[in-house]
Amino acid sequence: MKKLLVLLLLLPSLFSTAQKKSNAATFAKTITADDLKKHLYIVAGPEMEGRETATPGQKKAATYIENHFEQLKLQPGNGDSYQMYYNVYQDSLTSAALEVNGKAFELDKDFNATVANIPATLRFSEVVFVGANSSDSLKNMNLTGRLVMIFGNAGTTNRGQFGGGGTIFTSLLNKGVAGILLIQGNYPRTPSNRKGAQMLNIFRRSISPQQYTISENVAHAIVGGDYDNLKANTSSINTYASNVLLDTKKTNITLQSSNVIAVLPGTDLKDEYLFVTAHYDHLGKRGDSVIYYGADDDGSGTVSVLEIAEAFAKAKAAGKGPRRTMVFMTVSGEEKGLWGSEYYTNHPIFPLEKTTADLNIDMIGRIDATRKQGDSTNYVYVVGDDKVSSDLKTISEATNNKYTKLELDYKFNDPKDPQRIYFRSDHYNFARKGVPIIFYYDGMLGADYHRPTDTPDKIYYNLLAKRAQLVFYTAWEMANRDEMLKRDIPLEAPRGF
Repeated sequence: MKKLLVLLLLLPSLFSTAQKKSNAATFAKTITADDLKKHLYIVAGPEMEGRETATPGQKKAATYIENHFEQLKLQPGNGDSYQMYYNVYQDSLTSAALEVNGKAFELDKDFNATVANIPATLRFSEVVFVGANSSDSLKNMNLTGRLVMIFGNAGTTNRGQFGGGGTIFTSLLNKGVAGILLIQGNYPRTPSNRKGAQMLNIFRRSISPQQYTISENVAHAIVGGDYDNLKANTSSINTYASNVLLDTKKTNITLQSSNVIAVLPGTDLKDEYLFVTAHYDHLGKRGDSVIYYGADDDGSGTVSVLEIAEAFAKAKAAGKGPRRTMVFMTVSGEEKGLWGSEYYTNHPIFPLEKTTADLNIDMIGRIDATRKQGDSTNYVYVVGDDKVSSDLKTISEATNNKYTKLELDYKFNDPKDPQRIYFRSDHYNFARKGVPIIFYYDGMLGADYHRPTDTPDKIYYNLLAKRAQLVFYTAWEMANRDEMLKRDIPLEAPRGF
């Protein structure tokens, strides 16, 4: 009698779980090639201007994603906002000066200062010339705080190595020099770009030397009649008494970017979370006419998140919502260095210890032309399912075998993978915090990668839909299973990074 009573009490729960699993295919079918194509021609269209982080194009894409989440009646993921903003910093060179023994030289005509320089006025009474092949003599020299001059080829070739430290240029950085003058022959130049690279962190662990490129005229002014001898003798190290003034002035501007986050609350396990992520930024545009559309990278992942979110929203509306809370997050800043996911995992909105997994999608719309085995019209690279949690591969393979029957290719799980793919997309910021991840990828680092030719017309939409459905089915299983995924595999550090 007791057993019968227990069984009767368990039946509603068992029926509910079985019902959810049996209905997965109904909602997966709503992820269609046509819908993905419709979204992608907008996300990777000219009006988005390549979606570079902290630009108007990126913000237009964020608005499009936000509007879609709102139409699905998903909850905002950051309080009452769908967007999680973070600052991006950019230096702008306002002026630079170089004088030798009281003679002023002109910017762009005779020298350039890198925007990475610190704003400062430095005055040196000596310049140390270091030849490209002077590694033996350089080993034991104390150059701390000195101004050093080298020829351009010493900074761009592998000559002048010592102690395995790389080029003479790299070696000088390691010796604590205060400034480097790099002699180059292509002067005068057209006006240089006065804006520096964007930065996520305005505070630095260390300050690099001031770096100036200079013309041969400047070098002549420093060394006088010894210049031709220096060109001929690449093993020499000589010190010249010369009064050199270096002056850099710049401003720092603060920009904003954002991650776009939407939430579908769970039922009995609503305090546990499953993330589905992709990056929606790309490389922007060059001038007024060249746009880096980023259809595969990562428009394909972005629109997949939109469609997967829609499938879960339809399931919820039909009374088949997931047990765990679903978090759909598209991040920016990936192309700059995984910025958006780094910012989120360092400032999590939902507890990382309660986040069962992150399923990350970055490029799933193309076919890897270098893949020679199997059916390249029916595959996806699965990355990271052998790390963090032993549950990942079991769930992934069982789900694929039951539903999509794609060839799961584990090429990029190889610890010797020269491309280090596991460390190169946003899932890694979750993994480094101990969250189990799977990364879905098409392997397309081919002719159109990071080029303006990565356009929506080159996407295999039926294959894109099938891959997105695999992510949906995997998410469905992870969101509805009884237990969170185990965290039983030690974290792997990014060797060589």
